[in-house]
Amino acid sequence: MKLVILDRDGVINFDSDAYVKSPDEWRPIPGSIEAIAQLTQAGWRAVIATNQSGIGRGLFDMVTLNAIHARLHKAVNHAGGRIEAVFYCPDPPGEGSPCRKPRPGMLRAIAERFNVSLAGAPAIGDKLADLQAAQAAGARPVLVLTGAGARTLSAGGLPADTAVFADLAAAARDLVQ
Repeated sequence: MKLVILDRDGVINFDSDAYVKSPDEWRPIPGSIEAIAQLTQAGWRAVIATNQSGIGRGLFDMVTLNAIHARLHKAVNHAGGRIEAVFYCPDPPGEGSPCRKPRPGMLRAIAERFNVSLAGAPAIGDKLADLQAAQAAGARPVLVLTGAGARTLSAGGLPADTAVFADLAAAARDLVQ
């Protein structure tokens, strides 16, 4: 099975320092929805792994998170793609949560649920924590320069084997080739 793990905010949709707290605030980055469809049509199984500390901070609830993800699923399905599952960590930073990236718990849960090894599986994110979780789980870290990606790249300290692409569309084109 070809599995690709995607971060959500800053990779698929525009991020916000004030958090994406409603379906109306969720706006896809141009080309990202089509990129997921392209991956799906090429035989990749797309899974999302996203830190969502807004839940733990009380900024939104599970009903709202589910509504945001329903909008995401609908957009991807409409484009001819599919998201297999969405894994999220509701815990705020600083609590030592094993599921919160940069820890690999969420990615390991994905491997367990799909009964696959993550060795070499691309894990696409825009923050250092995404890349560190990928590396710790044995996946291949991939940085996109959307969201916080450009700042992440300029700050340095990336895992040695990190691939870098302008956006999810460019990463998807590379994976499909």
